[in-house]
Amino acid sequence: MKASNNNRLFTPFKIGPITLKNRTIRSAAFEGMAPGNAPSQELFDYHTDVAKGGVAMTTVAYAAVHQSGLSFERQLWVREEIVPDLKRLTDAIHKEGALASIQLGHCGNMSHRKICGCMPKGASSGFNLYSPTFVHGMNRNEIDEIVKAFGEAVKMVKRAGFDAIEIHAGHGYLISQFLSPYTNHRKDEFGGSLENRMRFMEMVMREVVTSANGELAIFVKTNMRDGVKGGIEIDEAIKIAQRLEELGADALVLSGGFVSKAPMYVMCGNFPKKAVAHYMPLKQWWLKIGVRLCGDLLAPPIKYKENYFLDDAKKFRAALKLPLVYVGGATSRKGIDEILDAGFEMVQMGRALIRERDFVNKLKEESCCSKCDHVNFCIGRMYTLSMQCHTSCQDITPALERDCQRQIKKNK
Repeated sequence: MKASNNNRLFTPFKIGPITLKNRTIRSAAFEGMAPGNAPSQELFDYHTDVAKGGVAMTTVAYAAVHQSGLSFERQLWVREEIVPDLKRLTDAIHKEGALASIQLGHCGNMSHRKICGCMPKGASSGFNLYSPTFVHGMNRNEIDEIVKAFGEAVKMVKRAGFDAIEIHAGHGYLISQFLSPYTNHRKDEFGGSLENRMRFMEMVMREVVTSANGELAIFVKTNMRDGVKGGIEIDEAIKIAQRLEELGADALVLSGGFVSKAPMYVMCGNFPKKAVAHYMPLKQWWLKIGVRLCGDLLAPPIKYKENYFLDDAKKFRAALKLPLVYVGGATSRKGIDEILDAGFEMVQMGRALIRERDFVNKLKEESCCSKCDHVNFCIGRMYTLSMQCHTSCQDITPALERDCQRQIKKNK
C-alpha cells in the first residue's frame, strides 16, 4: 500500500535558518573517501546519489577542524585549499534538491603521530591502546587554539556553501573526552565536576555560534551514555544536552558509545574483525593478527535491533524543548514512523543509505524496509579504505563474502 506524501515523514521542517523538505538526514557516518584529506570523486558521487535518492539533507563526515584532529588517513581536514572542492560538492547536492551539512570535530587522543603530525592531544595525558600511542594532555594555549580552529572551520564551510554543521561532541572524540570522567582526569578548571568538564564544550559552542552568525543550522551530536564503566550515564548526559540547548544548538543528534572502547555500542551488531584485518596494510601485520584473534574481546558484539537507542532517547525528549534528531537502527518505514510519533522531529540514517542510496524515496511505501543485513562489513572496510556495502564492493574476497553470509544467517 502506498503512503500519502502528506504524512509527517514527508512534510517539511524548519530549523534555524533552513527548511528540510522532509524529516530525513543522512547521518555523519565516516565515508573514508578523502585521500590526502581532501574530497574525492567517490565522495562527490556518493553524496550526490544520496541527495538524488530523496534525503532532505546529507551530512559529510567526519571533518577535522585542525591537523591534530585527524584520526584517519582518508579523512577530511577543513582548510582553505579544499574550500573550492567542497563548494563543488554542495552545489551538486543542492542541484539534486537536498541540503548539505558537514560534521566538524577533533579526534583528540584517537590518532597517531604518523596521521596527525604530532603527539596526539587529549583531555588528559596517558596511553591510548586504540592507536596505540602516548597522549599529551592539552594545556590552555592548545585548548584556545583548537577552540579557534572550530570557529575558523565554520567560516570556511559556510563559504563552501553548506547549509548546516554538526559539531561532534560524542563517541569519545575530543569534546567527549573532556566531558567524560572516563577520559578526563584533569585537576584544573577543565576537570572534576560536570560544570568543569563542560567548560571546553562551552568554549567551542560559543565560538561556533559566533562564527555561524545565524547563517547555518547548528546540530550537535551528543552521547546519551558512554557505554563504558566510569563514563557518562543518562543523568549527566541530560544535563549536558540541556546546556547545549542554552548555548544555542538548533538541534541535538542523540547517540552513544566510545569508538575506542565500546564501538559496537555505537553501531550494534558484530565487530567485522575479518574485514578490518583484511584491509589493514601488511606493515601492521602484528595488529592484523591481534584483530583476528582478539577482535571480539576488544569490541564485544551487541545484538542488533531496530531503533536500538529509542528507549534512552525518549528520556531526552521528555527533558528537552529543542528539536531532536534520532539516530540508531532506523531501517524501516514502520520504525521511522514510531520515532516520529514519539516526538522526534528528524531521523538520521547511515548504513541503510550505504546499501541503498535511494532508500528515502523507497520509504514512500509503507511496507518499506532496508535491505541492510547489519554485518558491518562497510565499517570494517572504512578503517582503511572507503565505506562500501559487501553487496557492491568490487574488491571483496570470496572468504570475506562467505564470512558475511555466515553473519547474515547468524543474525536471523
